[in-house]
Amino acid sequence: MKVVDVAVVGSGHNALVAAAYLARSGLGVQVVERDTVIGGAVSTVERFPGHFIDRGSSAHLMIRHTGIIEDLDLAAHGLSYVDCDPWAIAPARAASTAPAIVFHRDLDATCTSIAAACGMSDADAYRRFVSVWGPRSERVMRAFAAAPTPGHLVRSFWGLANRKTADELSRQFLSSGNALLDEYFTDERLKAALAWFGAQSGPPMSEPGTAPMVGFAALMHTLPPGRAIGGSGALTQALAGRIRADGGLITTGDAVESIARTGSTWEVRSAGSTIRARRVLAGCHILTTLDLLDRGGFDPNALASWRKQIHVGPGIGMAVRLATSALPTYPVVPQNLSATGLQLLVDDRRQLEAAHGAARAGELPPTPAVLGMSFTALDPSTAPPGQHQLTLWAQWHPYELSNGRNWADVGEAAAEHIVAEAERFAPGLTESITHRYVQTPAALSEELGLIGGNVMHVEMSLANMFMWRPTPQLARYRVAGAPGLYLTGASTHPGGGVHGASGRSAARTILADRRNPFRGRR
Repeated sequence: MKVVDVAVVGSGHNALVAAAYLARSGLGVQVVERDTVIGGAVSTVERFPGHFIDRGSSAHLMIRHTGIIEDLDLAAHGLSYVDCDPWAIAPARAASTAPAIVFHRDLDATCTSIAAACGMSDADAYRRFVSVWGPRSERVMRAFAAAPTPGHLVRSFWGLANRKTADELSRQFLSSGNALLDEYFTDERLKAALAWFGAQSGPPMSEPGTAPMVGFAALMHTLPPGRAIGGSGALTQALAGRIRADGGLITTGDAVESIARTGSTWEVRSAGSTIRARRVLAGCHILTTLDLLDRGGFDPNALASWRKQIHVGPGIGMAVRLATSALPTYPVVPQNLSATGLQLLVDDRRQLEAAHGAARAGELPPTPAVLGMSFTALDPSTAPPGQHQLTLWAQWHPYELSNGRNWADVGEAAAEHIVAEAERFAPGLTESITHRYVQTPAALSEELGLIGGNVMHVEMSLANMFMWRPTPQLARYRVAGAPGLYLTGASTHPGGGVHGASGRSAARTILADRRNPFRGRR
């Protein structure tokens, strides 16, 4: 049987980024995917006739700051972006005549909008916020760009503070997002909008260590979120083109059943084939990887210990994917400003806290926190002429419901609640809906392998980040006691979101271990 250099299990965008770097380095790479569609949560399918709808992510924020797109020359394989500018709006509810807060790429234009909606004091505070947290967020991205070793983390932030300011810097980095917002701003609508932006990482902004998630908004004035032409899946399609151009193979519709060590190589067994490989890179959920190792005869005590340390949490949210006859219309907001970016439909942080608390108890949110995205305003190619799409993402919704309820019974009612909340900001939305597809936490788990309905795989709280993600023994993209087996994906550093950094770092780890085999065994 032919032995390939690297077998890649799963085709999430991080797995494909790693495969692309490895194939470009001359290694023989074979990607095996259980689904018939590559990309996992970064994929786009025809949900309704003529409507190509994202299955997971829609706007790409972080990967545009990594250099991966340029490094792999993905433009040559069909990937192109259009900037979301404005990148976000926070409209008032329809009953109010208050101006919307509009976040442009241009800082001056953003501050002008904040001054009109919240007052000059908050506009000046936002300018200070961006000047302070812009450089800090760049350092966070630098920390995300390589394996989470203590040395790399120190170098990433070196020079950001001196002896006199180091204590204050560390305090702010470890503080909650809400505390940071209270330090800078007065207007609750502005605080709620930025808290809701930060909460897209998963945790509520009341948790310690979430200040950098709010601070990441400052980086959007350097390079805003981008919409991939053709849908989110255009990224993974371009990665697949890059892999194939460099000789790599991608197999779909073949679910891996076990990963086993056999002598000096690994065997990746599926219903349709067995691949023998010198190295294996697992890009699926970490708990799925542990199950595959279990069926391959790996140490059950180690697996049991790791499972206990991995915190998936109660789930994050759910999505309602809509085909519509028109773009959403927010009163007092010109449509050319409202439809291009993230529509932050929250005006009070108490709504966020109530929703998160309910999810912890297995309950539906009293008032869902809704994020709207209508990217047919930027890219009409994904819908039939004259038609549009709107995604409503809502947090927090638990995977396991209380009192024995299940999502098959409550999913449609929860979707109605989400649409009704969006209607309070954009009157007439409901009448424009022509098709609807509901992705409950249970549906996200079943379709995309997002165990527990957590789109970030593992909770993004401070104790589950950096060298602790997903556990200390499984950090740095290796599996203790399994030389030649590597990890990537949202389960690993730096976590969830469309960034590709985990894939690039995993590829670098494999290549370094190949040059120095002792390093990998150690």
